[in-house]
Amino acid sequence: MNKLSKYQELGLNPPKLTVKKDAREVIFTTVSCMCDNIHYITFKKDSNGDFKMDGGRFSLSNWQFKHPIHDIEWEADANEWGGVIAMINSGTAQVSEVKSR
Repeated sequence: MNKLSKYQELGLNPPKLTVKKDAREVIFTTVSCMCDNIHYITFKKDSNGDFKMDGGRFSLSNWQFKHPIHDIEWEADANEWGGVIAMINSGTAQVSEVKSR
């Protein structure tokens, strides 16, 4: 019997994740469908108090989200983190954990 990859495990059994109330920074750890590579997506509030999404040294297009980046950022602005996670998971990676402050 074949062992499931971490990506497949997360798709079948997503973790329960919590973002701190009124967070100013949120970091999602993602596991790629390609060899279970780990990458990070960061949301930080700008000077207007709006979240901006960043893939670090990787372009956000690498995750191949099925949603425009601005829709994901607006979901974050509304503190709808479950929706943000679902939008991230619509691409080629699954969220495995979150840190927030």
